[in-house]
Amino acid sequence: MHFQWDWLCLGVLIISSVTAEIENKETVDADVEVEDFDKQSQQADVDRDKSSLEVVYQTPKPTGEVYFTETFDGVLSGWVLSKTKKEDTDDNIAKYDGRWEVEELKENTVSGDRGLVLKSVAKHHAISAMLTKAFVFNNKPLIVQYEVNFQEGIDCGGAYIKLLSSSDDLNLEYFFDRTPYTIMFGPDKCGEDYKLHFIFRHKNPKTGEYDEKHAKRPDVDLKKFYLDKKTHLYTLVLKPDDTFEMLIDQSVVSKGSLLEDMVPPVNPPKEIEDPSDKKPDDWDERPKIPDPNAVKPDDWDEDEPSKIEDPDAVKPEGWLDDEPQYVPDPNAKKPKDWDEEMDGEWEAPQIPNPKCETVPGCGHWVRPMKNNPKYKGKWKAPMIDNPNYQGIWSPRKIPNPDYFEDLHPFEMTTVSAIGLELWSMTSDIYFDNFIICSEKEVADRWAADGWGLKKLVASANEPAMFSQLVTAAEDHPWLWVLYVLTLALPVGLGVLFCWPAKKTDEDIDFTKPDIAKQITKGELKREREELEDDEIELEEEKENEDTAEDERREMEETKRELIKDTEKIGGEAPPSEDEGEGGEDIYDEEEENEVADGSQEEGDKSNKSGSEDEMKEADESTGSGDGLLKSVRKRRVRKD
Repeated sequence: MHFQWDWLCLGVLIISSVTAEIENKETVDADVEVEDFDKQSQQADVDRDKSSLEVVYQTPKPTGEVYFTETFDGVLSGWVLSKTKKEDTDDNIAKYDGRWEVEELKENTVSGDRGLVLKSVAKHHAISAMLTKAFVFNNKPLIVQYEVNFQEGIDCGGAYIKLLSSSDDLNLEYFFDRTPYTIMFGPDKCGEDYKLHFIFRHKNPKTGEYDEKHAKRPDVDLKKFYLDKKTHLYTLVLKPDDTFEMLIDQSVVSKGSLLEDMVPPVNPPKEIEDPSDKKPDDWDERPKIPDPNAVKPDDWDEDEPSKIEDPDAVKPEGWLDDEPQYVPDPNAKKPKDWDEEMDGEWEAPQIPNPKCETVPGCGHWVRPMKNNPKYKGKWKAPMIDNPNYQGIWSPRKIPNPDYFEDLHPFEMTTVSAIGLELWSMTSDIYFDNFIICSEKEVADRWAADGWGLKKLVASANEPAMFSQLVTAAEDHPWLWVLYVLTLALPVGLGVLFCWPAKKTDEDIDFTKPDIAKQITKGELKREREELEDDEIELEEEKENEDTAEDERREMEETKRELIKDTEKIGGEAPPSEDEGEGGEDIYDEEEENEVADGSQEEGDKSNKSGSEDEMKEADESTGSGDGLLKSVRKRRVRKD
């Protein structure tokens, strides 16, 4: 039973592991439940006989204060295409002439829901729009959120946005890569480098110059967000306490502090290395030096090669010295357009010699090489501690003349416009549902009405569970072990608990109760008497065994005496009647003794019988008188 409970516990653990893996996969895939979906956006009629989810889409509407929103469901108003050129670039590609379109998704389409799509390949794209209200960094958080779908995957290109800095000379028609921005945020990928940018431009309070500060790379694997061809929600949250969060599909993938987790740091170091300080010429940084007193041994030969021919090697039997390793292809034919004047004399291509396939080798045999036991290489003096070692030199520190301390980098330059300035080698990058606000609840409700609906449709159109499991196992091969254990567990538990087990004698004795039986006084007395009789019989058998042993020893002694008497007489005489009778008497007496000793063992009887026959033959052969027979009788009687 204890063994069965162990199996049950093991099964629970395995099921828990599989459940945890599924939950983890859902979390990594950013399958986050969105709270407080708008009831109207949740209206869906699921047809079980169809592979898609039919929904009624309504354009999301903000539920609180916002600085910018865009759904692209109506007329594309307020957005301005750039008419300028990219500087320091060839004129052929410098112009921002990439094409934009407003259209529905190619897959998991929601009727009526449209987005902005980048259509051109290997071209510069630039489009921008003014915010409804400029965002000033003071005491309110900044939340920037939008959707991206790489409908064709992505080879090299970005899908990030720029929040343009407020200025009097900001002209969206001349928006290009060097237009001042405050924040850049969004996905970017080229080759196998998958990035999620968060860059802000920080103003140096001393010089007034701007420096880009980059957030550290997220620890999450971003690859799937670029290749799964699903719509993903990207969110940036900046808080007045100088902290930030980056989220994908409402799951945090990176967070940190503007003061501690940006590269380079916002605040420069208080001290810097003195640029005028130089290392002294006699400064010794070598911790180890060759021993100046070491001498190369006399027997050290630097000319010995590292490899030599093996003198013990023997050419394999069957080696074909006269056959080349390669021969011209007999099936090759000279091309019809071969011009010997231009191309030279045509020669058939070489192929491996077919005669060499069944033998150890062909051509000139060369002894194989082996390590030279005498090789020592170039001699070098052993290293010893440097007595003049002074450590690694570093220039002295001086106060940083450019040092400053900005305790609140959140107070950035005011933002008044949003723009997309992109280059891509892949088309059909889909953007939708931009929102800039300060309240998390407003952004979540906006996401529920837009991205949440897309996620529901995509989930309804996903392949069957089996296909998802196979896909997950392709990314994580160790999942096959869990699958096998999960399938084998119910079978094993069923056999363990349901298969009838064979009962052993111990189990029967343990489980079978003793039946009480009444015993009368007379039966109890008879049993006691039977036990006493058994004890007496055992004692008699023991005494009989002792007696038989004594008798055997005495018969052997009698035999030896008869042999001695026979030797004394030294002659043979015909047996007399008395001797015959005496022999018969002795035989009869022995038979009577054998009957009396019937309880003796079979081995004792055979020994006794043999001794008596020998004694009888001795009597018949001696031909002596009554004296010898009487002596035997006396011994027999004495024995009896």
